Amino acid sequence: MKTFHFSRLAIWTLFGGLGLMSMPVFSAENKLSMTGSSTVAPLALEIAKRFESQNPGVRIDVQTGGSGRGIADARNGTADVGLVSRSLKADESDLQGHTIALDGVAVILHKSNPVGNLSNAQIVGIYTGTIQNWKEVGGKDQKITVVNKAEGRSTLELFAQYFGLKNSQIKAQVVIGDNQQGIKTVAGNPGAIGYVSIGSAEFEIENGVPLKMLSMNGVKPNTENVRNGSFPLSRALLLVTKGTDTDLRKKFLSFAKSPAVYDLVKEQYFVPIGR
Repeated sequence: MKTFHFSRLAIWTLFGGLGLMSMPVFSAENKLSMTGSSTVAPLALEIAKRFESQNPGVRIDVQTGGSGRGIADARNGTADVGLVSRSLKADESDLQGHTIALDGVAVILHKSNPVGNLSNAQIVGIYTGTIQNWKEVGGKDQKITVVNKAEGRSTLELFAQYFGLKNSQIKAQVVIGDNQQGIKTVAGNPGAIGYVSIGSAEFEIENGVPLKMLSMNGVKPNTENVRNGSFPLSRALLLVTKGTDTDLRKKFLSFAKSPAVYDLVKEQYFVPIGR
């Protein structure tokens, strides 16, 4: 996931309703709105831009706010499509999930941190506050800064479920929303630990951001291991809808799942569903 997508996303949202004179007027039947996961939003935005370019007169607006918002907005009709970075739950059977890519969640440290591996028990100890200094797990004599995701984020749900934690048990010094906030926090604090989208972290690391991802159960966190199913903290990235699709929504959903966008998926360091 590329950092500049967020500034473009913000501009897109800010100016979406201003009706500037140089912009065309879009009828309601030629508009779609999408809200939700900050992991899915940058990919959804790129897919939307390509779809618009191939379908003149169509306008698609994209906003973030977390998977919880995506579910709620799709359910109550505030948005045409919810952006969700997890599978649907049993009590969400009134919704339809459309997988557009696969991703994973990785634990990240500052690149300078000498700790190269943490057991599940150690990660649980760090996040519940029973381990508070890096020297307790083979690192420097340095206080651990725990970075956690905010309520309503699917990344938090997946992380907590995997490690058998409730959010109330987590003792965090920093609570963040989107992946970029987590990356910026850990990259700026050698004592920090966090967890973010593998796609986000891979891109930032390859572009010089001082981070590293930790293996889980001996499996390296990368897109190849998400692809082959060996990485344990993997997830589907969904477009979520409710009810009968309009012609426009049906056409967009088909496009978003097609080989026509596989290059966009890979540019975000996610795994295309057909590969």
